[in-house]
Amino acid sequence: MAEISILSLTTLLFFFFSFSWSLSFSDSLQDSSSYHNNGGFFTVSSFRYPKSQVRPYDTRYIRVDLPPWFSSLNVAIESDVDISAKSVSKISKSLLPVICFRDGSPPLPDASTNALKGLELGRLFNGSFERGQDIEVAEQCYPMQKNISLRLTNEQISPGAWYVGLFNGIGATRTQGKMIVRSSAFSYSANITVEGCRTATMWGPSCNQTIYPLSCSRFDNQTGSVVSCSDSSPSSCLTGVETKTYALDVDGIAEQLVITASDLKVDSNESYLMCYARFGAIASETLHDYAGDIHKVALVINKPKAGRWYISTNSSSNKICFSMNVKVIGCPMGKAGPNCGQQIYMLQAVMRRESLTPFESYYLPVDDATPSGSSITFPLEPIFSNVSSLLLDTSTWTYFLMNIPQGGAGGHIHFRLTSHPTLKYEVYLRFGGLPTVDDHDYYYVNRTSASNSMFFSLNNSSQEKVDFYILYAREGTWSLGLRRLSDSTAATASKDSPTLVSLSLERCPRRCSSHGTCRYAFDASGLTSYSFCSCDRTHGGFDCGIEVVSHLGHIIQSIALIGSNAAALLPAYWALRQREYPEWFLFTSSGISSALYHACDVGTWCVLTYNVLQFMDFWLSFMAVIGTFVYLSTADEAVKRTIHIVVAILTALLALTQATRASNIIIVLAIGSLGLLFGFLVEFVTKHRSYCGSAAFSLNMLDRPRAVKEWFSNLIKTVKKQFRWDFVAAGLVAFTMAAISFKVETSSSYWIWHSIWHLTIYTSSFFFLRSKIAIVNSENQTHHGADNYELTRQDSLPRN
Repeated sequence: MAEISILSLTTLLFFFFSFSWSLSFSDSLQDSSSYHNNGGFFTVSSFRYPKSQVRPYDTRYIRVDLPPWFSSLNVAIESDVDISAKSVSKISKSLLPVICFRDGSPPLPDASTNALKGLELGRLFNGSFERGQDIEVAEQCYPMQKNISLRLTNEQISPGAWYVGLFNGIGATRTQGKMIVRSSAFSYSANITVEGCRTATMWGPSCNQTIYPLSCSRFDNQTGSVVSCSDSSPSSCLTGVETKTYALDVDGIAEQLVITASDLKVDSNESYLMCYARFGAIASETLHDYAGDIHKVALVINKPKAGRWYISTNSSSNKICFSMNVKVIGCPMGKAGPNCGQQIYMLQAVMRRESLTPFESYYLPVDDATPSGSSITFPLEPIFSNVSSLLLDTSTWTYFLMNIPQGGAGGHIHFRLTSHPTLKYEVYLRFGGLPTVDDHDYYYVNRTSASNSMFFSLNNSSQEKVDFYILYAREGTWSLGLRRLSDSTAATASKDSPTLVSLSLERCPRRCSSHGTCRYAFDASGLTSYSFCSCDRTHGGFDCGIEVVSHLGHIIQSIALIGSNAAALLPAYWALRQREYPEWFLFTSSGISSALYHACDVGTWCVLTYNVLQFMDFWLSFMAVIGTFVYLSTADEAVKRTIHIVVAILTALLALTQATRASNIIIVLAIGSLGLLFGFLVEFVTKHRSYCGSAAFSLNMLDRPRAVKEWFSNLIKTVKKQFRWDFVAAGLVAFTMAAISFKVETSSSYWIWHSIWHLTIYTSSFFFLRSKIAIVNSENQTHHGADNYELTRQDSLPRN
């Protein structure tokens, strides 16, 4: 049984012995150049992916197509990620940059909670993996490194599509909608080269291994088809440790692949002729799918996969001569299974009319897949096999073939079967060949007996219903086998309620569980379309089926984020009491806009569009912070109006361009400080202009230092008299707390720290507003008093 499993300790060791990594990409290029000098192979394809950025919680895929004649795959990836082996364990998986590899379809390390818990990241050393010889598992994930280089040969991997996945954080929160993202992005660039052998009969990593073709002939009759193949030479001889390799293409679905040796001539009765068969790659004594001694007994492979098979032979004797014979046995059209007694149907894809995403379709038998048909299900009884597969087995099998088109590997197979409770069905799936009880990729027997693969996802299955997904199913031909266990009540049950089957290719499983939006994108090569869910604020996971935040927790977070804006009443009240109406309106508007924005952000209510509310919140927040600085200055109203106009333009630009970046707080503080300093300078220059131009200030060179010292002393005295420094200290403490809360915000703790930010930033503004002392202009009061006295004196004169 071919199971796709998560990397465990055992498979980790296998994988370390599976990759042949070069210590640097330059070594690979040097090897490549030497091979080119030998003239054994040529460059099939070469791609350079320019520097790209992977944002927090984002994903990038790269697809590489390997033709049947490829010899090696060279990959070099450079990034700005700098993670040491010691620091990997200290970084949360939700923040860790990860690179994954998978054969056939895009990798998905966090397909489920169990998959993520069982995931063990491989170890990287100096940007290279440990050397190995074979790949034994379907998906591998590693921490992203600064430099990664590898060379994989056709002895290690099979032809077809290979995928590289780059993840900036994995886990349920990767797809969760976030109010703000504080994680950092990373950039990467890649060079990928595929090389192939020039001569069809030469293969191997260096294109120096001879592949002997087999001459074949096909014979068809009513009982089936037989493709007979034999070595082109009448007799082949092996001496010592010599090995001979053959290639054979199996076209379509076959029942058996039989390998025999005839015309044997050996020098010892105890000699053996070992045969090794492998699908997609050269077979050897250590790397093979099937093996047997064909000296006396044939090697029989049941339900072989469609594609290229490699057969290698060696012997223990000093010399052995033989003729290689291979037979591919198939059934007549529409038949399959032992004795060709079971039914097999080709399913035709019918595109969904209402779907706007590519490759989304459902599958029906060819006779039922009419364009006018509206049903996406078909009854099973009219087409189900009625003959048992074996004499001692009372079960019956019915097979279905479905094809996933090229570029559709980013979709998911969705299978549903509804039947009477007394009917017992088992479902088996296999890629490239017919499934059996012992040889399959995925299976479902009952709720307690099903595949535990990370790419197999059950969906509300019960005794009456079978419902599951195959996530990111690879493109090509899939075989589905339905096995019905015979029962005396089966005939009666099938009449009462027919069995209905639905098979479809969907873009997002479970329609994102009604907690998100299904989106699709293309890999870096543009050859594959893949889908993903963008979840709401309270859910995450690949299908938005994981509740990240409970309903009660969501209510608490909403109240905290919205209600904390009531702290804006403190500075607004003080500004109104001091009859500073612009500041009152600014703080009131800032608190209201922030409350409305967070009400929309948490999904409660959106009075305007999200982008408008976000802009208003950040813009007015920036204006409120800088407005506090401007208020503290004692410049005249004309200067303040000028500063406010400049600040409004600058803060609007900040709010429109990357409003959520952390550096904005520093920019806002810098603008506010400059505004405060500018106001003080204008005020001071205006007050002391006459003094600076007087004769007292025009001292000789020896008296100027004393004058400057006195000037600064007067400046400090003036500043001290303008503020209540106990409120200034309180404002600084509150502002420091606001800065700390802003700094420690993360996507998971955003609600609590941002609520504290609201409370502390508005409180600090209140303290700063309270710290300013209203200065009474004594000069103006004197003039006004003199004028009043003059009027009084005039009124006191006698009038005639």
